[in-house]
Amino acid sequence: MTELHSKIRALPLWQNKIEITPLSGGLTNLNFVITDGDKKYVLRNGSDIPEHNLMRFGDLAASRAAHLAGLSPKVHYAENGMTVIDFIESKTLSEADVQDRNTLARIIPLMQRCHRDIPQHFRGPALIFWVFHAIRDYEKNLTERGTGYAGLLPEYMEINAALEAAAKPFDIAFCHNDWLAANILDDGKRLWLIDWDYGGFNSPLFDLGGLASNNSFDEATETFLLETYFKTPVNAGLLRRYHAMKTASLLREVMWSMLSELTSTLDIDYAPYTLEQIARFERAFDTFKQS
Repeated sequence: MTELHSKIRALPLWQNKIEITPLSGGLTNLNFVITDGDKKYVLRNGSDIPEHNLMRFGDLAASRAAHLAGLSPKVHYAENGMTVIDFIESKTLSEADVQDRNTLARIIPLMQRCHRDIPQHFRGPALIFWVFHAIRDYEKNLTERGTGYAGLLPEYMEINAALEAAAKPFDIAFCHNDWLAANILDDGKRLWLIDWDYGGFNSPLFDLGGLASNNSFDEATETFLLETYFKTPVNAGLLRRYHAMKTASLLREVMWSMLSELTSTLDIDYAPYTLEQIARFERAFDTFKQS
């Protein structure tokens, strides 16, 4: 950590002697609050993670486009795995916050603006986040690395194929693809969307399903989410496609965590998170089968 702090202090954008404060909560990056005189920034340190299909050029391009679209803080620096953005004095949302109808009614337009506006500002090569491909790739990585979850993988691949077939036809938009409550900030006047590690073109249903699954929505809240987003009553066909994408988002999270148990260099015990996500996935799959 001392070496990393020295590299941070040597960055060319600082105007004063800086203070470096660790920022907890990240599952992929090391994060810090940097105080430079009367200004504050967030520094995220992380390299490409090919086994998770995470490429930093895509993260950076999405972050810059999201800022121009009015969704995210400004990027001030990005080199050698370090990205520096404005620090937003704000409250980080919790699952309970996202479940609240008044807050959710503010989040849905944020998602709609992400899907609609970011492509108008995006520059350079753009990634696609295809959850069904990610799941197949995770299966190969886990098998090659000798996972202890190998017994689950054949069934998961069958489920993945069934979900991909059920989710058709697909609309495509630019999606955030990681709607954790911790990625939404409230400064008291507006909401901000941060952490574009997995940003890329995808089905809007993936973002909707991810928001619901990551924040433990009940059925009534899911109906409110879908009818507010689409501005129409939800029919059986859309509901089945939605549940397919929601279930796939959870299956991908399960396998992300399984692989992180084997590969992550961060000081995090991923095993409890894996078990939590398996339970969420199984509940979602049961609901999908009934849809």
